[in-house]
Amino acid sequence: MPNANESASGPVQRGKGVEAGSAVTPVGATGVPGNAAANGDDQSVLVKNSGTSLRIPRSCMPSGFGISLAHSIRGGTDRMLLNPPTQRVQPLKGFESQYVDIIDYIVRITHRIWEQKDIGYIYDCYRHNSKVTDDAGLQYGRDKIVADTVHTINAFPDIRLYADEIVWAGNEEVGFFTSHRTVITGTNTGWSRFGPPTNRRISVWCIANCVAIDNEIFEEWVIYNQSSMLRQLGFDLGEKAAEMGNARIRTGGAQLPAEPGRLQGQGKPLHLPLPPAAFDIEEELRRVYHYTWNWRNLAALDRLYDEGLVFHGPTDRELRGLSAYKTFVLSLIAMFPDIALQVDETYWMGNENDGFLTSVRWSAVAAHRGFGPYGAPTGRAVRLWGITQHRIVGGKVREEWMLFNELDLLQQIKAAEPI
Repeated sequence: MPNANESASGPVQRGKGVEAGSAVTPVGATGVPGNAAANGDDQSVLVKNSGTSLRIPRSCMPSGFGISLAHSIRGGTDRMLLNPPTQRVQPLKGFESQYVDIIDYIVRITHRIWEQKDIGYIYDCYRHNSKVTDDAGLQYGRDKIVADTVHTINAFPDIRLYADEIVWAGNEEVGFFTSHRTVITGTNTGWSRFGPPTNRRISVWCIANCVAIDNEIFEEWVIYNQSSMLRQLGFDLGEKAAEMGNARIRTGGAQLPAEPGRLQGQGKPLHLPLPPAAFDIEEELRRVYHYTWNWRNLAALDRLYDEGLVFHGPTDRELRGLSAYKTFVLSLIAMFPDIALQVDETYWMGNENDGFLTSVRWSAVAAHRGFGPYGAPTGRAVRLWGITQHRIVGGKVREEWMLFNELDLLQQIKAAEPI
């Protein structure tokens, strides 16, 4: 069995590690509680970034990288996909015997469904009442997953999905939580919901956060870099967003906007409790999100982010340096001056000596009342959600991958009426 403390990133020079937390109720038996704010169903979201709201006990966060994508890809395609190992290295109650660990499961079901085109295998890997949230919103049932997969493969018959990283946590009892970052390539030689074939080649990435138990995924949050894909296909992003947004206008009228719950009337945003003396990965992440976005304190980034930060964002944003990253954050707050953001879920793998890989799913509500790349202010109430992965070394974020529903956001802004 691989060494559970195998290094992935390099030495860290901070304090003692966090202690394991208490157990939580297993997920999956009757589904997972939803999140109204993340689904865009509550414009009066109250920011809740203090305290612990983990669905996974801390004791189930991997303390090393022995079971990781970096370890699994040793030996290349022959070992990973064509002649995979057969000896199980992780308890996987209820999973097919061919899978040796959760990384193996995620990588190989993806390859089988998308590249070997065994689309029907979805019926074995997804629960009948699966909940999937994407740019289009919350969808129920695996038949919709099958239909969407057929649609995409038809549009890009030579599609390839390359696993770029998988952050995981959990176990066979509480469920396996995975954050799968994938690079997708293909040539648009088939019809799609965007129109006729363009014969253009694309290369985009996505992040899919799934929860699985007993060989079935029953919850997925997936976000694609669709704005980048549309540009690569030759579309004008603003025009296409307006067209798609207009198609979503509800005949019954749009949801009534309300003030985001960032402030307490005329009072200040909520303060979080003082951080512990020792480095606590969850505490550090929640604090930096809360104070950066809800207090507008960009100096809070200095505590956790490295000056040489490498950032990968939606619509092909590639930034170098913390200063450039602060400018990006500031531009979003400027366009949405009342934005209120909350962390909906976070988990991680690693330790202070070897570093951490983390996944943070977040959501926000705001009104488009400021100037910026999205055009003149419209006053539209909007809903945002995203997934961010971090590579933390030496107690600092050295690299970040962030995707949010930017195409959906543009549709909300540019549609002829609120949606």
